[in-house]
Amino acid sequence: MKLSCGLLFLFMCFTHHVIAEDSVRVYQYQSEKGISSFSDIPPSTSSYQQVSIGCFACKLNAMVNWHNTRLFIDHFRSTINQQAKLYKIDPALILAVIHAESHFDPQALSKTGAQGLMQLMPATAKALGVRNSFDAKQNISAGSKHLARLIRKYGGNITLVSAAYTGEGAVKRYNGVPPFPETEIYVERVKILHQRYLTHITTSPFFVPTN
Repeated sequence: MKLSCGLLFLFMCFTHHVIAEDSVRVYQYQSEKGISSFSDIPPSTSSYQQVSIGCFACKLNAMVNWHNTRLFIDHFRSTINQQAKLYKIDPALILAVIHAESHFDPQALSKTGAQGLMQLMPATAKALGVRNSFDAKQNISAGSKHLARLIRKYGGNITLVSAAYTGEGAVKRYNGVPPFPETEIYVERVKILHQRYLTHITTSPFFVPTN
């Protein structure tokens, strides 16, 4: 489906309501007349730019019911299981954080520069030895290591761990979950997803217990 510049805004609004749980990508390219055009299908021309409109389900005001939204059990299962065993943490928590952070999009990039599945900031990724935050294995490994450290720091309190994942400084300053709508909604989102993934994993033969 090709889109003119004038229709791009309508396309974005349409996808916002209809494809609420999927990341939408649009491809921008120059037509033969030199006019910018857009398509949701990669153009045959080699000269185009991918524009990521974003994962609407990951936004603060996303109209998504996290109690019944689709779970991503099979995505990166081997890597998640491996890292959960390595750092002795709950694989359901890794799944929940990935789901809440990037909706399982390895190429996710936030406006603040957070990258990849577990939305690592460049400084954090560098400190954890990540060379490419958009590489799923590297991202999950570093994110899991970061989670394991937070779990130790907060004595296994997943609420504080979730809040600290968005910023440890604010948790320290407020001595608990910061009173910010973004943080409060994120913590609740992780809580819901964590419980749902945990319920699934306890009946699944594909994940290995961490204890």
